[in-house]
Amino acid sequence: MPNSPTDAPYLIAPDPARRGLTRQVTGIDHTGAVGPISVVEERPLTIYLNGAEIVTAMTIGDYPEYLALGFLRNQGMLKPGEVIRGVDYDDELQVVVVRTDGTTTYEEKLKKKTRTSGCAVGTVFGDMMEGVQGITLPPAEVRTSWLYALADRINRTPSLYLEAGAIHGSVLCQRDRPLVYMEDVGRHNAVDKIAGWMLSEGVDAADKIMYTTGRLTSEMVIKTALMGIPVLASRSGFTAWGVEIAGQVGLTLIGRMRGRRFVCLAGAERLVRDADLSAVADEPRKSGRKGGGDG
Repeated sequence: MPNSPTDAPYLIAPDPARRGLTRQVTGIDHTGAVGPISVVEERPLTIYLNGAEIVTAMTIGDYPEYLALGFLRNQGMLKPGEVIRGVDYDDELQVVVVRTDGTTTYEEKLKKKTRTSGCAVGTVFGDMMEGVQGITLPPAEVRTSWLYALADRINRTPSLYLEAGAIHGSVLCQRDRPLVYMEDVGRHNAVDKIAGWMLSEGVDAADKIMYTTGRLTSEMVIKTALMGIPVLASRSGFTAWGVEIAGQVGLTLIGRMRGRRFVCLAGAERLVRDADLSAVADEPRKSGRKGGGDG
């Protein structure tokens, strides 16, 4: 793992130098100059649960076990407290098999579903909506000083996006510290990897913040709520349904975080404005890290 400026003791961050995540291709720019360009890899990963083929996700290929666990948890196929007997990954076949003590009844419903790099295809939205019914998240306070510190630290963390673009990032944070940073071609994959890590490590969600570069859609809000995380923040914008669901479950929803600017569309009563805005640098118009809008 690359060294991080956060000093967090267990930060998992994408490694831009990791072999197999990017590829060099030859390109021609607007001036006619020819040269190498780094592009992100994309490959299929098929997830099985107790022998049933669940979904094929398009992914960059890192942390496949976390992605499988997080996807199954966020789709309601792994219930809270369910015992996981094994997670086996075959690199040659690009397959992850998750085993529990239970049986799987999703095979006919989901057989040969493909989750594209566009993020949302292949997920079971109806099941997710059922799972979020009745959820009330803990009323965690959010200090604006934390938000500004997080944005600064995340923007200085080495990433595949800064090397090659065409990728989304999601970061699990605690107060002003990034804890786990995941990237993928789809923002939902990145969130699912974090969910899988939390499930594997038994991490409590009640005092955490989820940060993402992607849009705050209904599905992103639902996944964050299902994970038990009370705050969701993004560099990008939001949808009306995402805002509505955030209000229903008690999620603090913060978008368009750029420099000293942000907009809170749900849970504003939990914001503590303790930051000195004169000490916060505004973000230049041409920033190296932009909000994802394509997935």
